[in-house]
Parts: sequence; structure tokens; C-alpha cells
Amino acid sequence: MTTDAGSHHASALDTPPTSAGAQLRARLLNALQTAVPGCQVLTGEENLAPYETDALPVYRQLPLMVALPDDESQVQGVLRECRRLGVPVVPRGGGTSLSGGATPMPNSLVLSLARLTRVLEVDPLARTATVQPGVRNIRISEVAAPYELYYAPDPSSQIACTIGGNVAENAGGLHCLKYGLTVHNILRVKAISMDGEVLEFGSLAPDAPGLDLLALLIGSEGMFAVVTEITVRLIPKPPVAKLVLASFDDVETAGDAVAAIIGEGIIPAGLEMMDKPAIAAVEAFVHAGYDQEAAALLLCEADGNREEVAEEVARICAVLQRHEVRDVQVSSNEAERLKWWSGRKNALPAAGRLAPDYFCMDGSIPRRAIGKLLKRIQGMEEVYGLQCLNVFHAGDGNLHPLILFDGNDADQLRRAEDFGADILERCVELGGTITGEHGVGIEKLNSMCVQFTPAERETFLAIKRAFDPAGLLNADKGIPTHARCAEYGHMHVSGGRLPFPDIERF
Repeated sequence: MTTDAGSHHASALDTPPTSAGAQLRARLLNALQTAVPGCQVLTGEENLAPYETDALPVYRQLPLMVALPDDESQVQGVLRECRRLGVPVVPRGGGTSLSGGATPMPNSLVLSLARLTRVLEVDPLARTATVQPGVRNIRISEVAAPYELYYAPDPSSQIACTIGGNVAENAGGLHCLKYGLTVHNILRVKAISMDGEVLEFGSLAPDAPGLDLLALLIGSEGMFAVVTEITVRLIPKPPVAKLVLASFDDVETAGDAVAAIIGEGIIPAGLEMMDKPAIAAVEAFVHAGYDQEAAALLLCEADGNREEVAEEVARICAVLQRHEVRDVQVSSNEAERLKWWSGRKNALPAAGRLAPDYFCMDGSIPRRAIGKLLKRIQGMEEVYGLQCLNVFHAGDGNLHPLILFDGNDADQLRRAEDFGADILERCVELGGTITGEHGVGIEKLNSMCVQFTPAERETFLAIKRAFDPAGLLNADKGIPTHARCAEYGHMHVSGGRLPFPDIERF
């Protein structure tokens, strides 16, 4: 979500400072003198203001203070002192989270990892890179480029988002259909518990002793431990890539074409979709050369050697022709391929030009239900009186509706929140999930009550307690309390019963 630079949204998170908070700040500031140099601890409203929110700025809260450690030992020291004083800690990377994952809570310390930016090693023979969490996503591919290697997961924010944040949210990207999400491309993670204990997850070897907890850590949203070192898998850069740009007169037909491509056994490097409002916004912003009369666009990429790319492109085009495609183009050169992709990658800033704020939702559905959900969203626009642009990773059913609103208008904010919750409930109803890659954070806490049973939520809490018994790491995020779910159920569901009781649960 984005907002005008000058606006400030009040929210339930905004808590004025108290005398108790001032006393706690003084004790913590004194304790941190042994952990980090004084210049690396920020206090005062002016210094804290940049950390009061992430890329979901409708929710804001000034932290107690911000610590900016330089190395792993300083991270340890900060965590130990916060544990001793019972101060909640919110780890923060690039601040690009779209679900409020890095939003502070009252009387918390923001632990910024922005200074841990070293590339520790690139091993071209093992095809790995070991980096600190503050390294930007795209930087990994830049340092691997001399070896004709790159890091595959490529969120649209890859020029700004950090690999530590990618690990916390299990970030995806345009090319994750073929090459996998963050969890499929991480080999090893070093992290520090709230007690200051150094933990290691995964291994550079084919297997590691003990329980395999690496996948559990990835996507845990900073609630289990603070990541300080990451080893990623690098892959060879494909020699050839071609992008197919297809337009359709109907969103349901485009959705059917997506399912048909995968049904043919074709796994493109990327398979993205935009609806007509998104096409118009992007074209006005980037001038990518899209068909503005189309109801939907598909961008489908094939990569590999020249022969296999030519064969895959021919198969993709054949499937599209069987599904009433309006127009099909194939990129003729690398500049044209990048130009077409630039439109999709700039969908969020393009939406930011149309309204003071937007919610970038993040649900997942079965591919066969894409057209059905888009039709429902069109109906919801009339119900809530707000416009919604739709862009998403169509190949894996991960959609990103962009709900436009003005957060300075309390009624519009309420309607936008209800609109987003409605979309996520429809995702669950269609057999999907409430998040694909953005995480739960603050934004989707209520929606977890729709997806998961009380027993499942209690299991999640038990795992959280196993890693963080004091409950101080990114506290009160990701796992809603029973009371919160009961309140949400009272507001939205008859008698507080779980919606869609007949669907299969996890």
C-alpha cells in the first residue's frame, strides 16, 4: 500500500507515550550502551518517524527506540538486553512489507538489520552465495552475474527489498512458477533467538542432522528468531528467454487459458495476468505497449536453450489460439521483453498515481477459479464503492487485487478493509488461502480466523512458544488470539462459527 508523503493515518496502533514508557526507554537506553554504540540507537519522534510503518502505512506506531547493529554480536547483545527487560522486538529489513510485518507495537524496539549488508561469499562451483540479511535481493544476482549465475526469486520490489525480509515472508516473484519461492532457494540460515542463542537451520550438505526446521523458519515473519546470515542457491542464467504477450476479450477466458497452459504440462518461467483497469493504469505509467482494449492480458515467458524455447513458445501459442485469444505477440528482442515485463513490475507504483492509498491484497486460489473470482471482485466494487485493479501470478494462482481508497477518510478506510477481508474469504471459499507471499502481519490477522480452526491456531501458538517462550519477537502478529477470532466471527459470521465448514482444513 502507498500513501501521499504528507499524510498521516491514525489507527488503533497509535498509542501516545506514557510515563511508564518513558521509564522503560531510559532503562533500555542505559542497558544498550554495552550492546551497541550510542550513535546506533535512535530515539526522539523525529528519528523514529521513518520506522513507524512499513509499506502498509495505514497502520502506524512509533517504537520505543530503534537499534542499528553492525554485526551478529551486536544483534545478540540487543536481543539479550531486550529479553532481560521484557521489551518486545520487531525485526526490520528494507521496510517493503505489504502486510504490516515490520510495524512496531507500543513500547517495542525496532531492530533494523539495514547495516548488515556484506556479501560474505560467492561460490560458483557449488552455485551458492552467502550474504547478510540487509543485502538487497537484486544485489545477489549482480554479484553472481560474472559467473553467469543468478538468484531466481524476484519480487517486484527486488531493487529495495532485502533477502532477510524475503526469508521472513517467504517472498515470491514473477519467475517463481518455474524456479520456486524463497523457501525453495535457501540452503542455510543462521539466526539468533530472543535469548541470544545462535541457531543454524539447514546445511550446505545434501542433508543435515536433526529435525529439518529450515522451511519452518522461512515465512515465520520474524516471530521465531532474527536472521543474521543466509546461504542461497544460485542457478545458471538461461541463454534465451522469450515473452509471449496475449490479450483477451474476457477475464474468464484468460483464466481458462492459464489453467490450460499448465494442464498441457508446460511450466513457463513466468505466467502473469492483469485485468483492464490494471492495464490502463500501467500503460499510462510505463507505456509498455499493452493492448488497452483488452479485458485481460497474459504474460507468459519461456526460457532455456534456443531450441527448447522455440518449442515451448509454439506450444503456448497453440494453447492460446484454442482459447479465443484476441491477439498474441512474441518478444522479438531482449529490450522488448524487458519493456513488457516493466509494465507488470510497475503495477503497484502505477496504482499509486490513481488514489492517495491502496491495499495490495495477497490471496491464492486454484487456477481454475481465477475467472470466477475476478467476476466476484467486479461485483464487490459496487458493494463497497471502491475501485480495484487486479494483477497476479496467474501460474500459481497468487492474486494481488489493488483496492484504491483515501486513508484520510475513515469511512473509505473501513470499506477498503472490509473489501479486502471479503476477497480473502472468497479465496478460502474457492479452495485457496489468505496469503501467497506477503505474509499475515497485521493486515490478515482477522482472516486467519476464517482459514484456520481454533485447534490449528493453538498449534501455531505452541510452535511460536517453542522458539520464543517470552513471546517478545514480533509479538501479536501472524497468529490471532481466540478472543480476536470470536470478535471477528461475531461481526462477520453467524454465531461465531467457522465459515465454509465443509471445506478441507490444514
